Amino acid sequence: MMNKRMKAMKHRVKFSGLALIVMMFAVSLFADTAEAQIAVKGETVYTMNGNAITNGVVLISDGKIERVGPESRVRIPSGYEVHEAKVVTPGLIDARSVVGLAGYYNQDHDQDQLETSSAVQPELRASDSYNAREFLVEYLKDHGVTTIQTGHGPGAVISGQMMIVKPIGTTVDQALVQDGTMLSMTLGSGVRSNFSSPGTRSKAVAVLRQELIRAKDYAEKRAEGDSDGTDLKSEVLADLIDGNITALVNAQTAQDINTALRIQEEFGFKMVLEGAAEAYLLIDEIKEAGIPVIIHPTMARPGGDMKNISFETAAKLQEAGIPIAFQSGYEGYVPKTRVVRYEAGIAAANGLGMENALHALTAGAAEILGIADRVGSLERGKDADIAMFDGDPFEYLTHVKGVIINGEVVSMPE
Repeated sequence: MMNKRMKAMKHRVKFSGLALIVMMFAVSLFADTAEAQIAVKGETVYTMNGNAITNGVVLISDGKIERVGPESRVRIPSGYEVHEAKVVTPGLIDARSVVGLAGYYNQDHDQDQLETSSAVQPELRASDSYNAREFLVEYLKDHGVTTIQTGHGPGAVISGQMMIVKPIGTTVDQALVQDGTMLSMTLGSGVRSNFSSPGTRSKAVAVLRQELIRAKDYAEKRAEGDSDGTDLKSEVLADLIDGNITALVNAQTAQDINTALRIQEEFGFKMVLEGAAEAYLLIDEIKEAGIPVIIHPTMARPGGDMKNISFETAAKLQEAGIPIAFQSGYEGYVPKTRVVRYEAGIAAANGLGMENALHALTAGAAEILGIADRVGSLERGKDADIAMFDGDPFEYLTHVKGVIINGEVVSMPE
């Protein structure tokens, strides 16, 4: 009897000791994660919240920016992990992409960016297709991109909902910043290349107008409590009418941009233009409507609706006071994505200028996407998303020296 009690006590002691070790390891692991303290030093630090800082320092604690300022005024406490770079900027923002839905291999099994069974499918959610492990997500991250609005591609009257992610984690939940941010639409000849109906521009607009009229009626009924929320298509379009989601309208030619502006005025929903190859022909109209533009990839190949693209469009829109951002967009060939840093670099060299281009890639994009309270500038309390370079970010031979997302070093390219 005594031996049984002694053995039981020994087992309890062993278990208690093991539990203590596991608990101490877990606490240590949590402390390392939750209290990560990093200092980033840059010969030039672009905060996008005032003038650039020469010999600047960014202090990071617990995933957030703790302090930013010149080295002469910001002391780096002991124990901080220090990184140095020639140029430091906020993490770059890709305002319109399909990465995570369109895969690197360009084969049927990894192409979910456009569903062609119907030209109107607002109920489709990008978060239901997003692959956080997709190589192209990591590819953008290694180029200094820390926030991406991605989702269904252009090519349908309404192709589906967009989402905002960070290129981290292995699941959509770990990457997600905001779901259902915008509703992807297309006006122009691109629709007829994917669907037998609608064919002409007037037919596509008639289809869209009919859907919006139905949505307006549904929104009124919903407001009166006459809806059980099970009609997914109507629910999303009613959200558009009620201002809970923004229309992201791909329109390249002047005639299609003009149509988008008229439809928006008719129904009063929130809208952002994307592509807008001939936006320079309608600058006054776009400005009067107060519509931001996510400009087409500057180096996109001219042809079709984009035959009149210009390297100078971004500069002309910015000069007119129209908010702009850059996109990697959608590509029909491998590797299925562009890098916004290079697209912005071409615009910078064609009238936009370096700091205006950087603003459009950071703070400007954050404003358009509605996430400026979290990202886009290096300010106390914002997410610690930082890109480090060994030179001018828009020079082709400049290298990314490091990327920090949520206060964690996620990329240190060779």
